[in-house]
Amino acid sequence: MPTFDEITAFITENSLATAIYALLGLAGLGLAFLALRLVWRVVSWLWARYVAPRPVEDVLTIVAASIATGVSAQGMWRFSGDVLGLDGPLRLLLFAFIEVAIITSAVRARRNMRENYSAGIDGIAVWALTCLTAVLSSMDARSLPEAVFRLAAPLVAAWLWERGMAIERHRIRGTGRINWRITPERMLVRLGLAEVSDRTASEVDAHRRLTRVALAAKKAKALREGGASERKIRAALAKLDKAMDQAVEHTGLAVDPQRQEALLAQIAALYNTSALIDADPRVPWERDAEQQPVPARPELPPAIAELVREEDEEVTVLDTTPQVLSAAERAARMRAAREYWDRQIAKGIVPRTIDIAQEIGIPLATAREFRALWKLEPRAHALIEALYQQHGIVDTGAFPAINDDGRVLTTKS
Repeated sequence: MPTFDEITAFITENSLATAIYALLGLAGLGLAFLALRLVWRVVSWLWARYVAPRPVEDVLTIVAASIATGVSAQGMWRFSGDVLGLDGPLRLLLFAFIEVAIITSAVRARRNMRENYSAGIDGIAVWALTCLTAVLSSMDARSLPEAVFRLAAPLVAAWLWERGMAIERHRIRGTGRINWRITPERMLVRLGLAEVSDRTASEVDAHRRLTRVALAAKKAKALREGGASERKIRAALAKLDKAMDQAVEHTGLAVDPQRQEALLAQIAALYNTSALIDADPRVPWERDAEQQPVPARPELPPAIAELVREEDEEVTVLDTTPQVLSAAERAARMRAAREYWDRQIAKGIVPRTIDIAQEIGIPLATAREFRALWKLEPRAHALIEALYQQHGIVDTGAFPAINDDGRVLTTKS
């Protein structure tokens, strides 16, 4: 390294060259600053456009897949040189054509997923090309561990791509993953080592002991009714007595009403198994041939029919003086009509439409609307039914419903 005196002597002897070198150095620093600034802007734009909107797992998936693809490309670089004999620019241009095809197929598969809700043939091509590049890059390996490593790298990249596609598929189509028929959970349930429900161990044990009692009782009854020998009947009764003793001891059967009901329900179901043969389940949408329509009300006498025809509920009334009311004024009149309705119902009278209109000063159409809504309430409906049943009056609201003892009928009577 030159000393300070040597540098000073060089500057003194070569002033022009030193000045040119200094200018070139400053220009280089300026260009480097501009280049770094441009790179920073590009990186910031790429981050804001593609990285920031994505979840962290998607970003990590892309990074890991890129590393695995690089490992696969490095294996294809050695394969193209050692096996194919490519060198120079030709090797640089052709070594990673399979990796480029994989990336192209992955992009097309993602586009197909967004447009057609399926990866299509491009999704299959990703896996086929991945297996191809894995096999080719591992064929030039110098040892078994290297071959395994070169086989695993492309498959890891394809697996990460597949997981990203599965998440996007669920986001677009709203469907979950498939439900496998053979899973560790189902195998453990099949072997009796796990429970399907979230019952506790004590509940499972109690259910099994009660089931043993019910099955033992069924077997003993079947032997007795079938005329079995005394020895078989005694053995069945002994088994039933043992199962009952264990159930009482371990399940609290003697003091637990719920388990008593559960045991009786099991015994009832087991004893009546033969009744299933004669069961006649109905299809919910099948019409019952024996079902008869509900009979209509009897025809009214002429006098009452004439009274019903005069009732304003059955007559179309045209209001020749329509009123335009604000929401507040309409609400106030509705409250007033409701108060009048409640007072009359408390007296045992169902007001008519004309009564409500005259009392409150509202149009007949509005009164009819209120009355049609309120007469369906329990108290009003009870009065209307009492009028019809006792006096044959159909919803006139003109008279109170009078009981035999002279009391006014309401819902409290």
